[in-house]
Amino acid sequence: MTLEEFKKISQEEINKANEEITTVSDEQTLNNFKGRFLGKKSHLTDFYASMRDVVKEEKKDFGIALNDLRAKLQSLFDEKEAAFRQAKLNARLEKEKVDITLPGYNNTLGSKHPFYAVVDDVTDFFLGLGYTVADGPEVESDRNNFELMNIPKDHPARDMQDSFSINDNTILRSHTSSVQARVLAAAQGKGPIKVICPGKVYRRDNDATHSHQFGQIEGLVISEDATFANLLETLTLLLRHLFGEKREVRFRPSFFPFTEPSVEADISCFECNGKGCSLCKHTGWIEILGSGMVNPNVLRINGFDDKKYQGFAFGIGIDRVAMLKYGIDDIKRFYTNDVQFIDQFRKE
Repeated sequence: MTLEEFKKISQEEINKANEEITTVSDEQTLNNFKGRFLGKKSHLTDFYASMRDVVKEEKKDFGIALNDLRAKLQSLFDEKEAAFRQAKLNARLEKEKVDITLPGYNNTLGSKHPFYAVVDDVTDFFLGLGYTVADGPEVESDRNNFELMNIPKDHPARDMQDSFSINDNTILRSHTSSVQARVLAAAQGKGPIKVICPGKVYRRDNDATHSHQFGQIEGLVISEDATFANLLETLTLLLRHLFGEKREVRFRPSFFPFTEPSVEADISCFECNGKGCSLCKHTGWIEILGSGMVNPNVLRINGFDDKKYQGFAFGIGIDRVAMLKYGIDDIKRFYTNDVQFIDQFRKE
């Protein structure tokens, strides 16, 4: 078949398709016609097969003309299908008339849970200081949760934390320090590290201000030049960000197995401005978090050279911060799925 012969047959094929499509009144019939003109047993398929017999000089132009035929046939069927869809839509719109006199629906926006409001706020703060966010499993190994944090099996610090065991070597994590252990392992003894680890933890507690499940955000910085002064400045900025620029911050000596030296951070009471009230137990100060310089044992256990690297760590309770910021009287309110409670925190 020559190119000129094909062009003539091609036009006849288009005219025939156009003539038959005008007689189609439903989509099923249209699909049948489409198969005849574009399917595997159509003339179009035969034309493609016949390209092997076309002389070399005309193969390129023949292929262009063949593709043009296919495109025109496809366009005819697409237009007819679009017409059927539009007709179906018009019929539906005619049938489903809307009564605009009926009252509308009020789609109210939800509110962010106070727990996650604190998480997002603290996370944004530390992202602005160049920290990254790390996450880990809540079901954790004893090694990651305790031993790599300088808390061996006979250590008294386990008394209130070794609470929910799956088996002898698997527990529900009691602090997000287990995520820090994973970060240290991934670093393979090389710094710097600058990370925060938010998440839920589990301990044997149950009163108005404590729960068996609560949230923590722990932070870890490891470098060759991290100092105690860096830690104090970071925490001062964080606490004033959370509770107001006028808050006084003080640090008291404390003890944690994974830090040395260790300090507790307090803020001046925002209820009485330090004069003494029931919120601060008439001391003028509210205990807010624990911190300290990373214990050299922790560095060595996790494969770091404690002569080269040093760092600091801190941990703050998400629920405790939310209770203080929003005046919540019972930690259990966070976990009761009370919509009326959560609605109080909607921003109008």
